[in-house]
Amino acid sequence: MKKGTFPYDKFQSLQTPFYYYDTQLLDNTLQSIKKETDKHEGYHLHYAVKSNANKKVLRHIMEAGFGADCVSGGEIQTCLDAGFPAEEIVFAGVGKADWEIKLGLTAGIQYFNVESIPELEVINEIAGEMGKVARISFRINPNVGAHTHAHITTGLAENKFGIEMADMEKVIRIAQKMENVEFVGLHFHIGSQILEMDDFVALCNRINELQDKLETLDIPTVKNINVGGGLGIDYQHPNENPIPDFKAYFDTYANHLKLRPGQHLHFELGRAVTGQCGSLITRCLYVKKGTIKQFAIVDAGMTELIRPALYNALHVIENLSSTCDEEKYDIVGPICESSDTFACNYSLPKTQRGDLIAIRSAGAYGEIMASQYNCRKLPGSYTTEDFE
Repeated sequence: MKKGTFPYDKFQSLQTPFYYYDTQLLDNTLQSIKKETDKHEGYHLHYAVKSNANKKVLRHIMEAGFGADCVSGGEIQTCLDAGFPAEEIVFAGVGKADWEIKLGLTAGIQYFNVESIPELEVINEIAGEMGKVARISFRINPNVGAHTHAHITTGLAENKFGIEMADMEKVIRIAQKMENVEFVGLHFHIGSQILEMDDFVALCNRINELQDKLETLDIPTVKNINVGGGLGIDYQHPNENPIPDFKAYFDTYANHLKLRPGQHLHFELGRAVTGQCGSLITRCLYVKKGTIKQFAIVDAGMTELIRPALYNALHVIENLSSTCDEEKYDIVGPICESSDTFACNYSLPKTQRGDLIAIRSAGAYGEIMASQYNCRKLPGSYTTEDFE
C-alpha cells in the first residue's frame, strides 16, 4: 500500500493522539472547487461547518471566498469570529432555539433554512419583536433516496428534516402573509457521502417538478435554489484520489437542473472539502496476542474518531514507523466499550509499541465529533504550516 506523506520526524516528539491537516491538499481542493464553479454563472458555495470547525481549517476556507452553512448558533458565532461575512452565512437545522434565531437576525445572515411551520411562526414573531425582516428559505423534503448509510440520509419522507412536498404551497402562502419574513428560496439536501451522480440527477428532476408546480400556482420565481451538499470522498483510496470529482458533480447540476432566469444556485459542501486533508495520528500502546487474533491497541479511540463505531465506517490505516512484512490485527482503542474498534483483521506492517499510526480521511466528522467520554482530553491539532 502506498503511504501518505507526513512530517514523520516532527511527529515523534508530539503527544498523541492528535489531528494533522494537510493544508496544501486543502488549498488544492478549494482551488479545484472554485475552478469548476467559476464556469457556471450564479453558483454560490457555503462550507458545511458541521464537518470540521477547526479554526486553522476555517481560515483557509474563508480566505478562499466560501460562505458558511451553519446548523447551530455556536457555528454561526464561530464563523463570524473566523471572519466569514454574515451575509454569506445560511442557517439550517430542525431545532433552532430562540437565542440562535436572535443571533442570526442581529448578525444579518443571508437567510434561514426553515424546516417547519412552527419554526416559521417563531422566526416571524422574534423578527417582529426586534424590528427586523428575516429572509427565509424553505427546506423541502424531496423524498429522494441516496445510496449511502441509513444514518446519513436526510431526503426521505421518514427523515426528520424538512417540510413535506405536499405542504410546500401551504407554507409559502403562510409566509407571504407575514410581515417580518421574506421568502427568498427553496432548500434541499438528500444525504451525505454520496458517490453516485444519479442520486443528484434524481434531486434535480424533483426540483424541476416542484418549480413547474410553483409556476402553475402563480407563485413568483424564487431567487435562490439551495441543493445542499452530499458529495462523498474515496475512503478506500485516499492517496490515489485525494480530491473528489468536482467536475462531474457540478456538471450534473448544470446539465439537469432547470434554473429560471436570474436564479442563484447554492451548494453546501462539507466532507468533500475537508475529508481527505485530515488524519488522526495515534501511537501503538501494546500488541496483545490472543488465541485467535492479535490486537494493536492504540492511544486514540472512539472519543477521537467515532465514525467506525457509529457507522461501521472504513478508514485506511497506515503504520508510519514500520516497513516490515504485514500481519493481521484488530486495531482498537482504550475506551471501555467493545465498539471502540477502528478495524478488524486489518493488514499492517508488523507493529510494536511506540509505532506511529495514521488513520486517514478523518478531516470530516472527526475532530468536530470528539468527546470527553472516560474523562479523556480532547485531541490537539496541527497543520502543515506548524512544521514549516
